[in-house]
Amino acid sequence: MEVAPLAFGGNVFGFTVDEPTSYKLLDHFFEAGFNLVDTADGYSRWKPGNKGGESETMIGKWMKKRKNRDKVIIATKVGTDMGGGNKGLSKKYILQAADASLKRLQTDYIDLYQSHFDDLDTPVSETIEAYATLIKQGKVKAIGASNMSPERLLESLQFSEENNLPKYQTLQPEYNLYNREKFEKDYQPICRDNNLSVINYFALASGFLTGKYRSEKDFSKSVRGSGMHKYLNSRGYRILNALDEVSKRFDSTPAAISLAWLMAQPTIAAPIASATSVEQLNDLLKACDLPLDKKAIEKLNEASSY
Repeated sequence: MEVAPLAFGGNVFGFTVDEPTSYKLLDHFFEAGFNLVDTADGYSRWKPGNKGGESETMIGKWMKKRKNRDKVIIATKVGTDMGGGNKGLSKKYILQAADASLKRLQTDYIDLYQSHFDDLDTPVSETIEAYATLIKQGKVKAIGASNMSPERLLESLQFSEENNLPKYQTLQPEYNLYNREKFEKDYQPICRDNNLSVINYFALASGFLTGKYRSEKDFSKSVRGSGMHKYLNSRGYRILNALDEVSKRFDSTPAAISLAWLMAQPTIAAPIASATSVEQLNDLLKACDLPLDKKAIEKLNEASSY
C-alpha cells in the first residue's frame, strides 16, 4: 500500500471540526496529493453528546459525496471503550465492530484495521485469528497495532509467523521531537526487525511543537492548551529554540520543521497530524517539501536529546 508521507488525523472530526469543515479539509488534503486518513470507531466519543463513530461517519459521507473511495486509504481502529461493554479485542467483538465501522464509512472494506488499545484479557492468538477472518472475507486489507506493549507486539508477530496468519504491518505509537525515548528504545528496533511501517500519533505533541504555547498565558488558545504544562520546562524551551532557529533558516514554521524531522527518521512512513482550518493544514503540508539537511537534523536531535 503506497501512502503519501503525511496522514490526516481524523480525531478532530465531530470534536473541534463540524461536518462542512471536515469536507473542506479533506478536499484540500486530497487535492494536494495526499491519501491517508486515520480515524477510529471511538472518535469522538469524549465530546459531550457524542456516542462514538462521528469521525468515521463524516469520512464516509465525504467519500460517498466525492465518489472517491478507491483513491482514499482509510485507517481505522477497534478496541476502545464504546460504552455498554463494547470494547476489547475478542474475536466476537472485532467482527461486530468491523461491520459497524464499515457501515459508518459506507464502504465494504477497510484498508488498514488497527488494534487501538491492547486487551490483556484476550490472547493475541484470538485477536489475530479475528483479523485473519476479516481479511479472508475481503473486509480488511491489512492490520496494524497501536498502544501495545513491546512484549505483546512481539508475541503477536511471532504467532502470525508461526501460524502463517496475517501479521501487523504497521505500528501507531506516540512519537515526536519531545516524546522520543520510549519509541526509539522500545519499539523502533522491533519495527526495523519486522519491517513495520510507523504512522505515529501526537506528531506535534498536541500542538506544543507548533510553537504557539510558550507560557501559561497561551493555554487558552485551544481546547488542548490545558495539557501544555508538562512541556514547559528547560527541555521543552530548548526544543522550541532549536525549532525557531531551523525554521528561520528554511523560511518555514516550527510545525512543518517538526514533521519534516519525523519524516527523516528511520521506520516512519507517515506522521499523523490534525488541522482544524485550511490555513493550519497548509502549514503541515509544507513539511513534505522540506528535506532537512544533516546540520538541521543534528541541531534538533541535540536539543531534544534525552
